[in-house]
Amino acid sequence: MTRDEAWALLTEYNQDAFHLEHAEVVEKTMRYFAEKLGYGEEKDFWGVVGLLHDLDFEQFPEQHCIKSQEIMRDRGIGESIIHATASHGYGITVDIEPEHQMEKVLYAVDELTGLIGAVIIMRPSKSVQDLELKSVKKKYKSKGFAAGCSREVIQRGADMLGWTLDELIQQTIDALKTFLP
Repeated sequence: MTRDEAWALLTEYNQDAFHLEHAEVVEKTMRYFAEKLGYGEEKDFWGVVGLLHDLDFEQFPEQHCIKSQEIMRDRGIGESIIHATASHGYGITVDIEPEHQMEKVLYAVDELTGLIGAVIIMRPSKSVQDLELKSVKKKYKSKGFAAGCSREVIQRGADMLGWTLDELIQQTIDALKTFLP
């Protein structure tokens, strides 16, 4: 599946600017991690998975990671994309466990990019370029801040990857610095 095909499918089911922006942030973050972790030849695949991970969320929030499987199968999309996108809902809406390192990265960074995005908005500079780990950690510890971003999922993602929470947060900040102002 090409990026253009993935974008066309995504925009068929999502029109909200926030959801589309989140999809692109996760897409670019996934491409960054593909390169960083030695999967550079698969970066387009990682990016498509990142772009489509919330395909069903806007229209079917109660069936998130469930309805997307049906939509993708009806379109003849490969099982590798279906499994990867659905696995980010592991333990939340589905029992499809992240297996490949790419799936574990998606699981970890989906919620974390949202949390970091909220931190960026609150910064005087409104920029990720001067963002430090300690600033994210401070907000991470504040349960009321970006309450919709599950700290449990972020920690579980770090654990799946065998990384400390600090390593996951710092690497995600580094990823975001490559494409956000």
